[in-house]
Amino acid sequence: MKTDTIFYRLFQSFPSIFFELINQPPETANTYQFSSVEVKQLAFRIDSVFLPQDNPSSPIYFVEVQFQPDKKLYSRLFTEIFLYLDKTELTNNWRGVVVYPNRNTDTGETERYIELLTSGRITRIYLDELDTPTSIAIATVKLVVEPESSAVTKARELINLAKQQIESEIAQREFLELIETIIVYKFPQKSREEIEQMFGFSELKQTKVYQEAKQEGRTEGKLEGKLEAVPLMLNLGATVEQIAESLDLDIELVRSVASHK
Repeated sequence: MKTDTIFYRLFQSFPSIFFELINQPPETANTYQFSSVEVKQLAFRIDSVFLPQDNPSSPIYFVEVQFQPDKKLYSRLFTEIFLYLDKTELTNNWRGVVVYPNRNTDTGETERYIELLTSGRITRIYLDELDTPTSIAIATVKLVVEPESSAVTKARELINLAKQQIESEIAQREFLELIETIIVYKFPQKSREEIEQMFGFSELKQTKVYQEAKQEGRTEGKLEGKLEAVPLMLNLGATVEQIAESLDLDIELVRSVASHK
């Protein structure tokens, strides 16, 4: 999964994280809508934009996540921003935010854009230079660049923090799915079963992947549909007993399927 896709999902599910990144109160997210914007006349789209809602004094935020060196980044970014500003009916001011994993990735040509880059309109964030996280939001962002040797430990800490700090069960589940997505991204060489074993079944059975597998077996109604769900649930770390109970199957039948998996 591409890194910008992870950040798109992160900002979409938890927009307050973006505003904490730029040192704004997380409550600011309540007055913004995270979206993609399209300039139809020119057939191009900007994927990550925070649009102010009914407040002409709040700026539009254009967000670029860049994890690969790109000499033409600033040329492309400013071209897209100014084309959009020219075509939109919004009169709001604007700001740009570029998220890098580190300074070495910031290789874009700057000489022709130095006035913009030093004007205060552009914020460049280097994730590895963020201060020690004081919030679950910033800690989640830093997990993307956490070394593999400590990523799983940090992820477990975040899961525990989520259980303590996030009251909504739906928000908790979304957060667990996000953590799982980041870990899958960081360990592409590991199978999903190996990744799930890092955390244990108790956390992962709440995620969308597991719930969809369980629901598939329930809604099929037929024995064939339930049996087809067994291998996937085994891969997700469920025990034979848990699968038999969830799908209302005879435990010996589940064992038989598992033995031929």
